[in-house]
Amino acid sequence: MTTTVNIHDAKTNLSRLIEQVEGGEEVVIARAGRPVARLVPLREPSGPRTPGAWRGRVVIADDFDDLPAEVATAFAGEEER
Repeated sequence: MTTTVNIHDAKTNLSRLIEQVEGGEEVVIARAGRPVARLVPLREPSGPRTPGAWRGRVVIADDFDDLPAEVATAFAGEEER
């Protein structure tokens, strides 16, 4: 469930909103009716990262970073000739 509150109400009721978030609810903070921030529960990391864990699972083609000339000119803002 998501609750939307304006900034003034969020400042006034921050402790109550934090309790809602701790209970698993998401709180959206809005300014003039436009969402500007979101309070969500903080998730603890699942564990330390292991370097090389994806070794052998991912294959990157030898030409992965080759860029066709027409794309290179487009990114450079040049016209093709």
